[in-house]
Amino acid sequence: MTQHDGNVAPLLDQSVLSRLRAELDDDEGVWKVFVQNFIAALPQRTERLRLTLTTGDLTGALDATLSLKTSSQMVGAERLAGLALDLERALRDEARENEPGIVLPRLATEHLGTIKKCARQTTYLLQDYLHPKKDRK
Repeated sequence: MTQHDGNVAPLLDQSVLSRLRAELDDDEGVWKVFVQNFIAALPQRTERLRLTLTTGDLTGALDATLSLKTSSQMVGAERLAGLALDLERALRDEARENEPGIVLPRLATEHLGTIKKCARQTTYLLQDYLHPKKDRK
């Protein structure tokens, strides 16, 4: 379920987070550390994606895209994972037949704004999940 196929995935799949929490709950908050690490690494992941796309580094762009997609899936950030999947498909389709130095900067223009916006929204929701309003008193 991606933007490309006309369906919009939810920003956050609570069932993935619940499953992660259940599987790691016996480990004294390891699930929280896992989610916090995802949040902390997200700006670096999006920056690496920007850098590799704008410099025409196809191998680096694919690696950065896969890293973003996989880590997003692991915390239930379904829409962000879907956007990364859309970009991965575009990278594989368009860079195969065209010059990466031309195609990748164009793909950056087409995809990065939406990815960064979704990353901010996802971060906000994950932080809210980690620290529900009832805990903020």
